[in-house]
Amino acid sequence: MYNKSKSIGGKIWKQAPSSERLTELVCQRFALPYIVSRILVSRGVAIEDIQNFIEPKIQALMPNPSVLKDMDKSAKKIAESIVNNKKIAVIGDYDVDGATSSSVLRLYLEACGNSPIIHIPERDEGYGPSVKAIDKFLALDANLVVTVDCGTSAFDVLEYATDKGLDVIILDHHDAEVRLPKVFAIVNPKRLDEDNNYPYLKYMAAVGVVFLTMVAVNRELRASGFFKNRAEPDLMSLLDLVALGTVCDVVPLLGLNRAYVKQGLKVMANRKNVGLRSLIDKSGITDAPTAFHLGYIIGPRINACGRVGEAHMGNKLLCSDNEKYALELSDKLNEFNAMRKEIEAYVLLSAIEMLEGIPQEYPIAFVSGNDWHQGVIGIVAGKLKERYNLPSFVLSIEDDEVKGSARSIPSVDLGALIISAKERGVITKGGGHAMAAGFSLHQDKIEEFKAFAGNYVKSKIGDEDVTPVIEIDGTLDVQGANVDLAEKLELLEPYGSGNSEPKLMIKNVRLVKPVIVGAGHIRCILTSNTGASIKAMAFRVGDTDIGNAMLKSKGEVFDVVGVLRRDNWMGRNAVQFMLDDIRFSS
Repeated sequence: MYNKSKSIGGKIWKQAPSSERLTELVCQRFALPYIVSRILVSRGVAIEDIQNFIEPKIQALMPNPSVLKDMDKSAKKIAESIVNNKKIAVIGDYDVDGATSSSVLRLYLEACGNSPIIHIPERDEGYGPSVKAIDKFLALDANLVVTVDCGTSAFDVLEYATDKGLDVIILDHHDAEVRLPKVFAIVNPKRLDEDNNYPYLKYMAAVGVVFLTMVAVNRELRASGFFKNRAEPDLMSLLDLVALGTVCDVVPLLGLNRAYVKQGLKVMANRKNVGLRSLIDKSGITDAPTAFHLGYIIGPRINACGRVGEAHMGNKLLCSDNEKYALELSDKLNEFNAMRKEIEAYVLLSAIEMLEGIPQEYPIAFVSGNDWHQGVIGIVAGKLKERYNLPSFVLSIEDDEVKGSARSIPSVDLGALIISAKERGVITKGGGHAMAAGFSLHQDKIEEFKAFAGNYVKSKIGDEDVTPVIEIDGTLDVQGANVDLAEKLELLEPYGSGNSEPKLMIKNVRLVKPVIVGAGHIRCILTSNTGASIKAMAFRVGDTDIGNAMLKSKGEVFDVVGVLRRDNWMGRNAVQFMLDDIRFSS
């Protein structure tokens, strides 16, 4: 029987809390529609911050880089290495944040006449710095090692590097422990000893930390007279890569991150980066890139080379100035992405078969497999989290070591969980953020880690099933879902973590002419009793309860929740409603 407390999609709908008084004040002061004003208020944007939110500018939101600990000594050391033409080695992660971080640093150094050594470890080498990489740098006479998007937890390896006489600078954003590696400098806004005067700096992806550091380096070089007879690097031209890494690492798009992405998308639209331009064209993107394109089309292709291909290719593509070579690399990334999808589908199906119909001891999705490719376990963990609305752990078992990836729900901080497990010796290494983490452990510790993670999660959320919630940002009628409102909603872009695309509810509509299109999508028309109508589309619902209800609606009256977007296809100036969930109207 239909449960009226839940939608047909099995979710609970609730209105995002907001202040009527503040909403009216924002409406009047900024001449914004009621719904847009309500969203700003409900998301906690203070009135004094609204202008910076809807028009985020680097100049207004970037603090003096010196506010971060070790920033000045790091900038001075890197600047000295550039001036004295010392050999700089860079090691990054194999994801998009790592690729963009290493690329921003490399492009800046090259613009200053320094040719760095770039090392992006393959999956079998493991995450972050390794003795193998350090020995490589020593053999190539490196003087300075800079780790980007890694290093904060690499105690033994970086101590080895220091003992060998290398200066090491860590530029990272992962959760830190009380203990820090013994290196020359660590720039990480998540250091526990940070002053936190600029809390939004903790939201930065590693590429944001690297960019902020390059601003400080540039300042040092300018003060030293280095640019007296040479042009300064164009820092702003690197913001397209900063935007890409920021969106793809799913960090909150708040504060400085909003400016990074907003301005970075403008830079990307100028198509100056040869490799990025080639990948955009090969991906079939014809409009000006948006945060959606970065997160769901461009990013996965760069991620694919680190997952199932050759990890260094992302950096090579983003730093290439050769059109032909960039096109060849883009073709390879497309091939790797297709391969990644096939492997991912196999692992996901295997994981679901392990979980479905079997009572689970803990409120987590925890699975492991001997033949699962390490490159896709993070994606699979994310999909299991979406399917079950529970923290999900996916482990790949190999001969010598088990590697895992986890994704979480808002009430469970994975970064803290992993640090705690490492301190107790349950896992050998690991790190991450509140919502995502990676880790390694010995095979005989799998059950112990499952119990540890399960009890940790149980202490946070209890034993009850966690029902997914859709938070509704505003309610409107079909007639109000027009082009003017869609344009005003675009002021809230870029969308992403911490600033999701607004969910709107339209009440009392009928679904006219529902039909399956493509791979399980359903297209229809929403009509009201006043005769107003709007096109709607629900993606990948063909074999779900939502899809069945839509196809069999036969005049039923529904409430629907989704997002309103402009439809500019073939020069149109219209809107369409992207439907996420439905329920019978009460």
